[in-house]
Amino acid sequence: LGAGAGRAVREYLATLDDAAFGAASEVTPKFISPSDPAAQWTGAHKGHAFFAYATNYLIDTDHGVILDVEATRAIRQPEVGAARTMIDRTEDRFALKPEYLAADSAYGSAANLAWLVKEREIAPHIPVFDKSNRTDGTFSRADFMFDPDANEYTCPGGKRLVQFRRSYKTPRTGITSAGTRLYRASQHDCKVCELKPQCCPNMPSRKIPRDLNEDARDVARAIAETPEYERSRHRRKKVEMLFAHLKRILRLGRLRLRGPSGARDEFLLA
Repeated sequence: LGAGAGRAVREYLATLDDAAFGAASEVTPKFISPSDPAAQWTGAHKGHAFFAYATNYLIDTDHGVILDVEATRAIRQPEVGAARTMIDRTEDRFALKPEYLAADSAYGSAANLAWLVKEREIAPHIPVFDKSNRTDGTFSRADFMFDPDANEYTCPGGKRLVQFRRSYKTPRTGITSAGTRLYRASQHDCKVCELKPQCCPNMPSRKIPRDLNEDARDVARAIAETPEYERSRHRRKKVEMLFAHLKRILRLGRLRLRGPSGARDEFLLA
């Protein structure tokens, strides 16, 4: 590194392994700013793309008070990590721990919901990030009932989907490289089933993947059916009001300082 390298460049190199910046994604950025390489090239506003940082708020939804602020790259992965950072930091600084966390579906991944439910015991008032719903008219995973005691699914036709149909000398975990367990129906059951055209018309039998943290996702789905969730959805709009205040009233549409620390300082001052 040359002696004439600016502070923003030195900070970029120092944050390459930081989960909020360099390590946030394995994807190589399309463009890198020569003067502020840690900034993210983004076209999120459907207009001209530009280099930007993201500001993340943790607020008290009852009173609309900002409890913590965190600067990250302007992509989804570090923003989810920022929520965890702010929750931990707020508890350390102010001894405040939320009973629930309200956020949009970007925070509804299985890993994040598991962290909230299992590690922090915080109720996730968050839509589940779920791609299992089918749009071709065939049965989705939600149409299959899971029995945690028997560790099996039951299909709409009343047949079982299990992980293993025989015993192995060496016990198998049944966990795939994608971090899921696969539950399969019997080919014999599927072949004679009247519902096969609605279930697996192009496959000999149906299989259902289940995430290792699906139980945490089930907790979030159950909460989504409650009146409390509906109220928290309305309260969640308060954070958008604070973002609007930042942009429209405080006129912070452009940062004056470069680098992660410059973005962090400006967001904190605002």
